[in-house]
Amino acid sequence: MSQEIMQDAIGTAQRYIAEHTPEVATAPMRQRYHFMGPCGWINDPNGLIYYRGQYHFFYQFNPYSAFWSQMHWGHAVSNDMLHWTHLPVALAPSESYDQHPQGGCFSGSAIEKDGRLYLLYTGTANNGHGFEQTQNIAVSDDGVHFSKYEGNPVIEPPEGVPHDFFRDPKVWEHEGSYYLVCGAQKSGKAVALLYRSTDLLHWSFFNVLFESRGEWGYMWECPDFFPLGNKWVFICSPMGVGERTTVYFVGDFDYETGTFVYTVTGELDWGHDFYAPQTFVDAQNRRLVVAWANAWDWMPFWKDWGPTYREGWCGSFCIPRVLELREDLTLSMMPIEELSALKDEGNQIAQLQVGNSISSLSAGDGISYELAFTIDLTRSDAAWLELNLRCGSGRALRCRFDFAKANMSVGRDNADGWSEGTSHSPLPLTESDELEVLILSDQSSVEIFVDGGRIVHSMNIFAGQDQNGIEVKAHRGEVYLTDIRTHSIRTVAEVF
Repeated sequence: MSQEIMQDAIGTAQRYIAEHTPEVATAPMRQRYHFMGPCGWINDPNGLIYYRGQYHFFYQFNPYSAFWSQMHWGHAVSNDMLHWTHLPVALAPSESYDQHPQGGCFSGSAIEKDGRLYLLYTGTANNGHGFEQTQNIAVSDDGVHFSKYEGNPVIEPPEGVPHDFFRDPKVWEHEGSYYLVCGAQKSGKAVALLYRSTDLLHWSFFNVLFESRGEWGYMWECPDFFPLGNKWVFICSPMGVGERTTVYFVGDFDYETGTFVYTVTGELDWGHDFYAPQTFVDAQNRRLVVAWANAWDWMPFWKDWGPTYREGWCGSFCIPRVLELREDLTLSMMPIEELSALKDEGNQIAQLQVGNSISSLSAGDGISYELAFTIDLTRSDAAWLELNLRCGSGRALRCRFDFAKANMSVGRDNADGWSEGTSHSPLPLTESDELEVLILSDQSSVEIFVDGGRIVHSMNIFAGQDQNGIEVKAHRGEVYLTDIRTHSIRTVAEVF
């Protein structure tokens, strides 16, 4: 009977999606080449996996409104992570452990076992005792239609962990055993709890994988834990640590004791719109990372989720990125090479000398494009370089490369008449005589990659079609830009 309830809920959602998708698909602010849901609200990427020769993206989804509520799992498949076919909703609230208007099927992950696809997710419900979060399983034989396990919940909050701070399981396999890490809270501080199983259905608590002493907040959302190079990496979106949207820790993991000790930490993305990233390994053995391009209302820089709710949708994902471990044990990430298939032949300028008067650049239609250049640090003597993107009507997203102070900022207080906030990061200047910059602009977002993705700023911007200019200007000196390359990026047609 419970399976019938979920199928009825999925059927209702699909009818709503079919009715509203045609109008939403042509909305002016829709992204042109970034992943989005067909309509309604989306947030965290879930269950990212390469399964049976296709990329499967699941995601937190409210099909009925452009605001967060009653979480479902949306589902889409792709051969290249650019062209997407939207499949039926994979999970819908239907059980005592995941049925509530302000709860539902929260975030989780996916894994293949014996040819079947398993989804592990957090069920959130309120049965008169406050919100209760548990870990649950759904299984599919075809990767499209899922059944919730009759033995759910498979993991409940352990003693000392508040039942509303226990979520987002990330699962992996090692030598025939299965492990998962969950974000939780204990004594008001963030902890990551490690569980293990022999069959994915019966789980036992193993150890506290990693815990905060208070310096890393009171909750770690969407934790991810994986090997990279000869090290292990823990990634999370921390609550209660100011403007940090995603942080990482690099160190060593012991399978015998279930403990993780880190030696290096950093920010994965310094922008305001990179949250709840999830990684997975594809057929090329790349460690790929995808994140929700937005943030939550409890963050100090947050204003709102933008005006796209007027068009019946809200939320997209950042471009999928390849994650790499550098020699100094810091992380870097760059866009997937598949993006090249959407680019035109482009244009190239060997050199541009930028002074204290504005110089203009051209890239595609000024909205959907790639812009790359190198800053020649040996010949540049300016205090800073100002790069303004999506310029028009007196507005722009203002990027500053401050050479005197070795920092970078991306400000959107006057970017679109809607957004607010300025992101800040270090600017790496000491390791090379040049600094490479790559910019991806789409209808409602800009992603800036510096020094091979060592520094990244992801920011949403809800600018009009007339905001299509690119301007550069140096302050108190000159800046030499070399190898300037621009490409138009064409719009991807989604299949619904």
